[in-house]
Amino acid sequence: MLHPSYTDLIDVVNSDIEPGEQPVVQSRYSIVIAASRRARQIIGGEDPMVSGAAGKKPLSIAIDELYHQKVKILPEEENPSEEDENQNA
Repeated sequence: MLHPSYTDLIDVVNSDIEPGEQPVVQSRYSIVIAASRRARQIIGGEDPMVSGAAGKKPLSIAIDELYHQKVKILPEEENPSEEDENQNA
């Protein structure tokens, strides 16, 4: 069993949304993508943003960071597209 659950993560990520605004995360898929992207960053050498990360797997660290709001998921239109990133490289 996952701790925290998908629904808990979705609630935490969307907790800063003003009433009437569209939630940033609406599905499990969005949470999985965000956690996997952050886990890849950790694997790539970025330092964890939560304490107690020693000995944990990168995905577990990424989930902890999402749950403790150390990482923010931006709405889709604010994320740079992969094509833009590849053109700038």
